[in-house]
Amino acid sequence: MENPIPKPVSEMWRPELVRLPEMTRARRAFRVFGHGLTKLVAAICMNVSTEGMENFPRKAGPEPLLVVINHLGDSDVPALISSLPFPPDALAKIELYDLPILGKLMDWYGVIWLHRGRPDKRALRAALDGLAEGRVIVIAPEGRYSLTGALEEGSNGAAFLAYKSGAAILPIAITGTENENVYGNIKRFRRARVHIRVGKMFKLAGQAQSGVRGGAGERQEVIAQGTRQIMESLAGLLPEKYRGAYS
Repeated sequence: MENPIPKPVSEMWRPELVRLPEMTRARRAFRVFGHGLTKLVAAICMNVSTEGMENFPRKAGPEPLLVVINHLGDSDVPALISSLPFPPDALAKIELYDLPILGKLMDWYGVIWLHRGRPDKRALRAALDGLAEGRVIVIAPEGRYSLTGALEEGSNGAAFLAYKSGAAILPIAITGTENENVYGNIKRFRRARVHIRVGKMFKLAGQAQSGVRGGAGERQEVIAQGTRQIMESLAGLLPEKYRGAYS
């Protein structure tokens, strides 16, 4: 199961930007504002329906939670956040930092910037620190929006974080957010139909608070199996045509 194009690797290297955002009073206020703004934008551009939202916690903590999503296009995150009861933390590719306006808004919101395809220990540590505080952190294991419109093979970051932190995993499947669908409908002054399906929380096979035991080879195999478990949990929430590498 090979991807048509290799996974992206961040060309820019800005480790000084990578940190767990501090939840200051100003940031909390901005997140409330941003949450409301996202709801408004999503309502204007998309017709979002949800299923299984009772599986999502009403508030963060005290136990850590890692939310994993499939990644179809630019509208995944606005559609998701607009449907949640509170704004979560999330990892985002470092390339977005330099985008006019959007990059600054995301930094004010407080994302964990991530260098894709590179050993970014700072991002992993920031995410682990956030999970240790009982935060809800969103990650897209595919590492980019799908080039096929269906699930691509997942990267191991989400499984590593789950094993290392002991966090439960909550899979959320999104459909209808392909760029051609959302932007195509906007051009015709119509709202794209988007559906969000929230699965059940689970823990990875053999997961423990102490993390992954054994030698390097054994740890890699356990994490790879955890990645497959995560991606199959997403596939199980998606229609057949979206399951891709996990059909």
